[in-house]
Amino acid sequence: MTDAGARTRIQKLLVTGDNRLKQGVGPEKARESYAQALEVARGAGIEDAVRPLVEVRLADLERLARAEPPPDEPA
Repeated sequence: MTDAGARTRIQKLLVTGDNRLKQGVGPEKARESYAQALEVARGAGIEDAVRPLVEVRLADLERLARAEPPPDEPA
């Protein structure tokens, strides 16, 4: 994979993970996308540039997991 191809793939994986969260898909699916982005970055030799982006997103997942669930909607 070319450097440009890897960067495009990483960007798509990060956006996919973000969109999964926004759409209410389970956080584990978002985590999978972020992990895949990191693997592509590692393979392309740009892990050091991508890791901070993934770490911020993973920290957000942890923060969301600790947050209280939203209240039930009234009947």
